[in-house]
Amino acid sequence: MSLILITTDYLKPGDPVDVYLKEQGHETVHAPLRGRRDPDELVRLLDGVEGALIANEPMTAGVLAAAPALKAVVRSGVGYDSVDVAAASELGILVSNLPGINANAVAEFTMGAILAASRRLVELASGVAAGGWPRTDGHELRGSTLGLIGFGAAARAVVPLARAFGMTVLCRTAVEPGPGLPATDVEFVDLDTLLTRSDVVSIHTALTPATRHLIDAGALRLMKPGALLVNTARGAIVDENALAAAVRDGVIAGAALDVCEVEPLPADSVLRGVRGITVYSHMAGQTVEARAAAGREAAVELVNALSGRPAFRVNDPSAHRFRVTLDDPAGRTRAAR
Repeated sequence: MSLILITTDYLKPGDPVDVYLKEQGHETVHAPLRGRRDPDELVRLLDGVEGALIANEPMTAGVLAAAPALKAVVRSGVGYDSVDVAAASELGILVSNLPGINANAVAEFTMGAILAASRRLVELASGVAAGGWPRTDGHELRGSTLGLIGFGAAARAVVPLARAFGMTVLCRTAVEPGPGLPATDVEFVDLDTLLTRSDVVSIHTALTPATRHLIDAGALRLMKPGALLVNTARGAIVDENALAAAVRDGVIAGAALDVCEVEPLPADSVLRGVRGITVYSHMAGQTVEARAAAGREAAVELVNALSGRPAFRVNDPSAHRFRVTLDDPAGRTRAAR
């Protein structure tokens, strides 16, 4: 039996995920992350825990090093930038994610955000709620150009939706797009070309050192004055100071952001109060259907990982040399320093 910590906020004691893990012989502890958590509290929660099922819980090198029993961490989603994967590998901790698990949900949200921004739906509804009757014109999508930065599962799922609205689709990707996609559906271009030609730029790439602040002041200046920026990937891919200034100064028309650098959005964020910028609460992949699938698949992956049979691992702890730590009460090994 392994002790499992669950911090994904929509998973609860007694739900199907909890029942499944207990049927597999494990004990569960729920500590949902809503907002921010002190690292010391997380270390305390991880005491004796062998498996962790997390959403965006920051699993830093210090936290991981202070959890000697931990064997496996599974993300109930796609991105895993909140986990120090290099440190996990050195410590012999396996890390997994669920690639493509919420692609359809993210794709639909992306199109919804594009529609809302293009037709100024949030602004209009807020005006009516405040007692007004705003009559501001918006723009149709038909005949416009959508630029996708990244071409993972979510971006690929956006393509047929955008094409159904009559949009031309461009894509910048650092990886081969692969076979099976009609050449007429997507035109692959470099980043500068995408930014210059697109009416809507939608971000779907991973956060890496190379993509941090990829969309900075220089990139924003390449975009059309009437262009919109949509981000459902990771907040730090966009330089928020540069974005706020660009929208305020009319460099671009606006932005719809489901993610930001610090979440929840701080009260003093530069994104607040800028007309044309709408910030959502990191919900693009959070539908009833996607949550059910993610919870189920994350539980299965964690059980398999604890048995040494992960299907979606993102690291290879076995590539590191290990030494037995005799005073480790969990009886496990740690990587040699």
